[in-house]
Amino acid sequence: MRMLKGLAAIAALTISATVAVPAWADHHQAAPQANAAMEAVLASEHRAKDRARDQYRHPAETLAFFKVEPGMTVVDYRPAGGGYTRVLVPYLGKGGTYIGMNPDVSRADERWQERLGDAAAKMPRLVEGWESPENARVIGINAGSVPEELNGTVDRVLMFREFHNQYRFNWLHDDLAAVRKLLKDDGLVGVVEHRAKPDAPASYTDGSKGYMREKDVIAIFDAAGFELVGKSEINANPKDPANWPNGVWTLPPSLGGATDETRPKLLEIGESDRMTLLFRKRP
Repeated sequence: MRMLKGLAAIAALTISATVAVPAWADHHQAAPQANAAMEAVLASEHRAKDRARDQYRHPAETLAFFKVEPGMTVVDYRPAGGGYTRVLVPYLGKGGTYIGMNPDVSRADERWQERLGDAAAKMPRLVEGWESPENARVIGINAGSVPEELNGTVDRVLMFREFHNQYRFNWLHDDLAAVRKLLKDDGLVGVVEHRAKPDAPASYTDGSKGYMREKDVIAIFDAAGFELVGKSEINANPKDPANWPNGVWTLPPSLGGATDETRPKLLEIGESDRMTLLFRKRP
């Protein structure tokens, strides 16, 4: 499991749950021209099916907190269905570059190898049907085979609700090592993850339930050479008890195991409580 056991141990020992962060991080606002560009993107036709989730994902506020701006080079970690792809590609614009990054497929089990595949081939397909000369360049990479010329060129790496998979499938060591190489010296990493309660037992926070403790995520990043520079409650949901026996997939949009009796209550709760964290790499 390479460094994962060591990182997990450090998570329990090296950092407290309370972290001081700069005041600017919680109040950052995007520039007016960036706000206008984002409004146009969020209202665009190619996002028609995504808009129902905006009330839970808060894409405009989240990307502003992560200080993502048009023209940047941005890595979107494991885009999956492309929800944030459909925001970032037009928002970054023709001067920007969108990089979809998947884990090192050689380290994934057979089921995940089929789902992840060759990112260089898969990522451009996420924009099929809504390509535009005004959009960012789109490329794909896998953590184990990053082209050397990309190292040191990335402004932001974004990880949306994937840390639990990275943790439980032992992808973190290679992923975070690749991220450090990709980032510019002043580059940042933005993380949104399902948030477990601070006292949640280890059996619930091993990634298999989808929830992670915030202090563990912070500590693992710290051990891998990143420092926390901001945290936000943009994606918090206090209605979520974060203790579902079947994990986060009990809630929308999955509604796994929902019945006619339980579905209304789950819909009222909405999607999961989420941490929103911002890191920069240490020298």
